[in-house]
Amino acid sequence: MATRLINHRAPLLLAVIAAAALLTACGGDKGDKASQTAAKVNKEEITVHQINFVLQRQPGLKAEQAEQASRQVLERLIDQELAVQKAQEQKVDRDPRVVQQIEAAKREIIARAYAERVGEGVAKPSAEDVAKYYNDKPALFKDRRIYSLQEVQIEAKPEQYEAIRAKLAAAKNLNEFAEYLKSADLRFTGNQAVRAAEQLPLASLDAISRMKDGDSMISPNPAGLTVLYLVGSRSQPVDEARARPAIEAFLLNQRKAEAIQKDLKALREGSKIEYVGKFAQPAPAAASAAPALPAASEAAAPATPAAPAASGLDAASISKGMGLK
Repeated sequence: MATRLINHRAPLLLAVIAAAALLTACGGDKGDKASQTAAKVNKEEITVHQINFVLQRQPGLKAEQAEQASRQVLERLIDQELAVQKAQEQKVDRDPRVVQQIEAAKREIIARAYAERVGEGVAKPSAEDVAKYYNDKPALFKDRRIYSLQEVQIEAKPEQYEAIRAKLAAAKNLNEFAEYLKSADLRFTGNQAVRAAEQLPLASLDAISRMKDGDSMISPNPAGLTVLYLVGSRSQPVDEARARPAIEAFLLNQRKAEAIQKDLKALREGSKIEYVGKFAQPAPAAASAAPALPAASEAAAPATPAAPAASGLDAASISKGMGLK
């Protein structure tokens, strides 16, 4: 059961709150309590507050859709309540796995609320901050390009790297290089994609932006080598006015993350933490993985990529799942 705190204040809430106010206009404690009840399922009540909470989590819902949406939400809440009642009757809520999920969701909600409170004290970026970021990242904005890329993941041993690099440098195109890999009986996989600058790992963007059409770059990965080939590109710059909202959001989120990490660091320093069992032993060293060609992003906004760990997880993903991001 994934539970999240979402702090949306969409315009539709005005319509929802107004509708709720009309329901509570009859006065008196009894009347107020009754007016907040949207339905009764056996002995349990479903309230207007529950409906409003679900509506708050629906981005893009228009004010004129609120009434119909609230009825639709109510039907789903009735189904949910019936399922909960049956589960309690069967003592499903006492299953250790369910209890563990409930506790994990509770901890995530509390930790996320803490993180949001810490972030509330962060100052918004100034116009000068936005301008500096814009000018410091030409590959993202003034010199922004759309890249057509091909990526080849090669399984190889360290002693084969030099020969592979030499063949890549000598090859006239990627097809010729692929033929060499086949003839050398080297296993490889390939994929291709069209990516805007902001959809590429920020740590790699400067290097990719210096590439010309037909250029390639090679880097190590846990299984061997990764070749990135620039098939072609086209210029599509973004001016500062258009980029400002995305930069402001990015810088603000970055500052919030830094504030949370600073606070957590202080908490760690002021607490007694003892690792037990196998976790008391130093973690084994692992080779760092090269970033793979990323999936397309829906939003054109700058982002800082998280370096993947040997475990397949990165710190940002773990923190997000625990309410700390």
